[in-house]
Amino acid sequence: MQTDFSAAQLTDPDTAVAAAVIRKCVHCGFCTATCPTYVLLGDELDSPRGRIYLIKEMLEADADPTPDVVQHVDRCLSCLACMTTCPSGVNYMHLVDHARAYIEARYRRPWRERLLRGILAAVLPYPGRFRLALRLAQLVRPLAPLGAAVLGPPVTAMLALAPASLPRAVPAPLPPPSPRGRVAIPMGCAEPVLRPEIRAATVRLLARHGIEVVGVPGEGCCGALVHHLGKQAASLDAARRNVDAWDALGLDAVAVTASGCGTTIRDYGFMLRDDPAYAAKATRVGSLAKDISEVLADLPLVPVAGRRLRVAYHAACSLQHGQRLGALPRELLIRAGFDVATPAEAHLCCGSAGTYNLLQPVIAGQLRDRKLAHLAALRPDVVATGNIGCMIQLRAGAGVPVVHTVELLDWATGGPVPAGLSLPV
Repeated sequence: MQTDFSAAQLTDPDTAVAAAVIRKCVHCGFCTATCPTYVLLGDELDSPRGRIYLIKEMLEADADPTPDVVQHVDRCLSCLACMTTCPSGVNYMHLVDHARAYIEARYRRPWRERLLRGILAAVLPYPGRFRLALRLAQLVRPLAPLGAAVLGPPVTAMLALAPASLPRAVPAPLPPPSPRGRVAIPMGCAEPVLRPEIRAATVRLLARHGIEVVGVPGEGCCGALVHHLGKQAASLDAARRNVDAWDALGLDAVAVTASGCGTTIRDYGFMLRDDPAYAAKATRVGSLAKDISEVLADLPLVPVAGRRLRVAYHAACSLQHGQRLGALPRELLIRAGFDVATPAEAHLCCGSAGTYNLLQPVIAGQLRDRKLAHLAALRPDVVATGNIGCMIQLRAGAGVPVVHTVELLDWATGGPVPAGLSLPV
């Protein structure tokens, strides 16, 4: 795609990256077939190709974003299915991330949107605040219609997704030092509040196979949530904090159990490329980031008994498109003895996408219902996935338990039955 940026504009590193991404697009339209919003809405401007045009025109003109441009960029899930499909290697992720930061800096949203986005950025990355917010949600759920009337549909979506009760923290004692391997498991934000069993299962499984899990003082949210809200300074601060926390520990891997976080951590080198104090360290830490399925793939997982449950495997977008690891967890489940099936339209997003199901509840709901119908057609005993956001998005309507892949692998190799899973008689 031809661009018309001035020499002065291209001195800005972010603009130069955006221009290079745009020039790689050859208008082929392959991305439209795998873009969830285009599949649902049929609007060219709600496809990656259409958004690239809008972003190109905005950046070339150095123009303030218009409401129309903001609407179409906001509708993007950042599922990255377009990058899997694109034959030209267009890094749409970096382009849309830059567009979001540009919009955040130069567009004044209506007050309801500013308030909701501000609350999400101030609460979700902090487990203590998030836990408190969920307890408050349980109390105010009867007032949902009033909240929706004042603040709009996102409030209804927030209350609907909030669990009726919170699980108790599950102890996950760190295993002793081992020469076989040494990893850190990021604590995360939503996962320890909504499903602490995931970390416990991961620690048990790794310890059973001789992998030491180390505690990491000073780590925090990976920054993905605020990054996708366009809050660039906050996301870079989060990245720097974690780079400092993980870089000096002599780790073999940063083993990530929330694939949405993994995609962002892997990109730390790019995010901090212009920071001379962090560029090299961030690249090093990004190369250490591995999805937990990658760590487990190198271990001799031996099932202790046959687990012939039928598992519907849902490949999270951040895993199959962001990290190109969609098949690996499925293969691990098969190795562990499960009967694994993959739903139709497995490449399409379930609608979770970080905070998307809160900020764009109508589209997210349509994608969720579409995904649930395909999962139900498999008649599974359980649904497995590798991302806490997908688990929360799907659990209410799945009709069967929705668990993390690592919980099933832990059970298959000697751990307890995953919480909520009833074994067939």
